[in-house]
Amino acid sequence: MTDTAETREYDGIELRKVREFVWEIPREGEMNAPARVLASDPLLEQIADDKTLQQLRNATHLPGIADHAVCMPDGHQGYGFPVGGVGAIDVETGCISPGAIGYDINCGVRMMRTNLTYDDLAGTEEELVDALFANIPSGLGGGGVVESDRETIDAILARGVDWALEHGYAVEDDLTHCEDEGMRPDANPDAVSQKAKDRGKNQIGSLGSGNHFLEVQRVTDVYRPEVAAEFGLEPDQVVVLIHCGSRGLGHQICTDYLRRIEKRHGDLLSRLPDRELAAAPAGSALAEEYYGAMCAAINFAWVNRQLIMHRTRRVFERVFGRDWEEMEMELLYDVAHNIGKREVHEVPVDADGIPANPAAAVDRAERELYVHRKGATRAFPAGRPEIPSAYREVGQPIIIPGSMGAGSYVLRGGEHSMDLSFGSTAHGAGRTMSRTQAKQEYWGETVQSELRDQEKIYVKAQSGATVAEEAPGVYKDVDEVVRVSDELGIGDKVARTYPVCNIKG
Repeated sequence: MTDTAETREYDGIELRKVREFVWEIPREGEMNAPARVLASDPLLEQIADDKTLQQLRNATHLPGIADHAVCMPDGHQGYGFPVGGVGAIDVETGCISPGAIGYDINCGVRMMRTNLTYDDLAGTEEELVDALFANIPSGLGGGGVVESDRETIDAILARGVDWALEHGYAVEDDLTHCEDEGMRPDANPDAVSQKAKDRGKNQIGSLGSGNHFLEVQRVTDVYRPEVAAEFGLEPDQVVVLIHCGSRGLGHQICTDYLRRIEKRHGDLLSRLPDRELAAAPAGSALAEEYYGAMCAAINFAWVNRQLIMHRTRRVFERVFGRDWEEMEMELLYDVAHNIGKREVHEVPVDADGIPANPAAAVDRAERELYVHRKGATRAFPAGRPEIPSAYREVGQPIIIPGSMGAGSYVLRGGEHSMDLSFGSTAHGAGRTMSRTQAKQEYWGETVQSELRDQEKIYVKAQSGATVAEEAPGVYKDVDEVVRVSDELGIGDKVARTYPVCNIKG
């Protein structure tokens, strides 16, 4: 690395400091736009430690990419496109890239608030974590809250949480407090392969494995009391965080379309610096089919988290001997992390009104874009019509989980998010260590014991290897990630939570 007051270079990639926490990779060669990294000095050093910067620069070669490709403060190397990456691509002149959305389509988080306090949990931690682990399906393979036939899986893919409402797994407020009310209307179950449906039909209502978890938490800090009050949060309150996605169904959809795109659109693929960025041209049959299949997977993931929340309510009823309504176990919000959406944003354009490199643009205009968010959270500010009416005056809730040994955060969409990041912010702490390295450096049982004895955090998982892979030391500092988001004004700190019980696959 070379370093001057305003410029840094990592492995031949130059970054110029635009302002505090904003670093730009200038456009050169075949890049269609510059790229930006939103990070503090210590986070930038970690981001530059793998192939994140190279992947971000590669992403700017995608046709139709508008304004800047952006990397969030928690960014790290992913498949083709960095995790923590945001790329907005014109729906008329551009493309859509499955690798820039991710394999686990609509991996995301939902937070359920309660009227319980931390004192109410005292003495029940082990009973609660055991009951949750016994009743919330987790781990690799099959097993879910419900098993489905072909007709049921198609209904879930088409209707999302509306299906759960009809079948008694949800209440109306669950829909109104979920991003897009829990349904993408562009979903096309017919665009989902039978293999994908078969992988998903026995996994509806399950956590899966890896970094997916269910965590009982307590609110420890409130930073914006007025906003926290609108979110229904207060100090010492018990909340539940659920983190999972579309399981094998989403993974299979991504695999299916990557292979199909590689075969049908090899001409575009040959112009890209990384085959993992394989993309279908806007307006092509494959672009439309993939978008419909992806939206179906989004619906599946929302139902998945809804059924886990339904089962969690039942567990709390048995452990605490009260109805879930009496405990006010209500959905605060559900946000997606790996998702592509058609959204309208103002971007630099050329004389014909087509998105252009900012340095060569003659104006700014609204364009409809495929906004690819991979390991990034939508962060719309107050006043946007897409935000549920309950939160429209204060901004969209954002949920950013930390590691199981650190706090998580609730934010609200910041006033500068639309200008800086296409209405996006970070999605978590972001890994600094591979799973293989983590298992070499940590022993799962030791991590569990230390968390229980030193931090009073009760963790239960399918294996010690899972705990080792998710040890607190393998993640970036979530406090620093959130500080950058807050100071940039893309996601404003509202409250901090801390783990009590955690179950993993």
